[in-house]
Parts: sequence; C-alpha cells; structure tokens
Amino acid sequence: MKPAGPAKPAKPAKTAKPAASAKAATSAKPAAAATAKPESRLAMIRRARRINRELAEVYPYAHPELDFRNPFELLVATVLSAQTTDLRVNQTTPALFAAYPTPEDMAAAAPEELEELIRPTGFFRAKAKSLLGLSKALRDDFGGEVPGRIEDLVKLPGVGRKTANVVLGNAFGVPGITVDTHFGRLVRRFKWTEQVDPEKVEAEICGIFPKSEWTMLSHRVVFHGRRICHARRPACGACPIAPLCPAYGEGETDPEKAKKLLKYEKGGQPGQRLSPPPDYPGLPAAPLGARTEP
Repeated sequence: MKPAGPAKPAKPAKTAKPAASAKAATSAKPAAAATAKPESRLAMIRRARRINRELAEVYPYAHPELDFRNPFELLVATVLSAQTTDLRVNQTTPALFAAYPTPEDMAAAAPEELEELIRPTGFFRAKAKSLLGLSKALRDDFGGEVPGRIEDLVKLPGVGRKTANVVLGNAFGVPGITVDTHFGRLVRRFKWTEQVDPEKVEAEICGIFPKSEWTMLSHRVVFHGRRICHARRPACGACPIAPLCPAYGEGETDPEKAKKLLKYEKGGQPGQRLSPPPDYPGLPAAPLGARTEP
C-alpha cells in the first residue's frame, strides 16, 4: 500500500460579487444590458415586478396629477388633458368648474362661452363639443352621475379607454392600466412589451402584474417618465432603477449632469397640481398667469 502523499493545499474561496442594487450607483452598465442571452418571459416578469417595487419606494406619493374633487371633475379634466399638460388643465379648471359645477350646468352651457373658458388647453372647439356631449349624456342617460363601469364610460363623447381607466381607478377604486404617452414610452424602454397600440399595450401589461397593482403602477411609471426617464434625454445617471433597465445609456449617464435634468419635485421645481395631496413632497403649481411655465 502506497504511503499517502502530502495533502493538496485548499483552494481559496471565491469572493462573492456584490448583488446589483437598484439604488446603487448607476455609472456602470447594468448586467441585463450586457448579456446577449435573450431574456425569458419569466425573467422579464420578475424584473418588471421588481421595477414596480423599486418605483413604489421612489414615488410613495405617486398620484393622479389632475386636480379634482369628484368623478365629474376628473372626467372633464381628463378629457381636457389631451394634447396639453396636466398643469395647464389644472390652471384652467377652477374657473370652468366655478361656472359649471355639475353635468346639468355644463350641458346647458353656451358653446362659445365654454370654448372661451377652456381655450388655454388647446383644441378648445373639439373639446367643448366633447364636454357638451358627455354632459348631456350624463344628464339624460345616467341621472347626472358619472357611471362606474368602463362599458358605459367609453360610450360617452370624447371618452376612450385611457380616460375611462383614469376615472375608474382614481374616482371609483376600480383597477386599470392608463396608457398615455409616458406610460407607453417607458414600458417599451423597459422591454415589457413591443406593442404600440394603446389597447394592446394595456392588455400585455395587465398580464404581467396583479390587478391590485394596475392603478398605482400607472401612476409610478408616469411619474418616472415625467421626472427622470424623459423622452428626449433620459437622466440615466440619476435613475434609481438603472441596473434593471435594458435601455440604460440612451440618456445622460454622468451622475452630476443627469441631476440637472431632473424635473418637478426631483429637480426642486413645482409640480403640476395647484392642490396636491398632503404627502406630496414638492411645491404646488401656481394659478394661470401667476408665473411663466418652464
């Protein structure tokens, strides 16, 4: 029997690499973007849900950025928000609702007077026609009340699925995905979908997240699109979810330069609401004519 040889020295244990954190510094390109291996649907869903959790921590105060006190005001404000900013709508609606506080009042409005009140929001003739039509429908078909079903809302003049989901989610507590330009742009950047048609985007995103998350997910994604992940120049270097984003690097990656691109409360500027919720950390917007918009 051969004598046992000298024992081999043990290999040093490998040092574990630190896990990528969505709150870590974002100067390095995320691993998700560096690998050539296609992402499985399961991996995409896990990444998408993690992004949602991270956005919930970044924007715990996310909310609808239209001022409203009841379902009718939210419905009208959402119709007016087409092709303009929520800020401009919020600066316009105080006088509008003072003149026409109910569907019955608005249904009886003189078209030219209604047009003049909503002129700052743009496309005021078409919008006035929609407001008169939906107000008359609410008066005649729904007893002056905004219906709480999407099947009824989308039958109103000027009301599509986006507007209906805004009203249902924020005035009635019925979960829904709101696909506006910000939401559609970001979910494609996140590689959650490749769809462009809003209804197809809505259907695909609904399949990724539990129903209970739909309304708040919409707010968080829109908040992120308006504050950090801008259309033309995303502030990638200041983005807290950069390690999870396959589009990292499309915008400014230098942290100091990226900070200068932040908007609204993230950039120390007023938000879009004249009457924001109590937990909003930013400044309220000024009334129409009180300041020059940035």
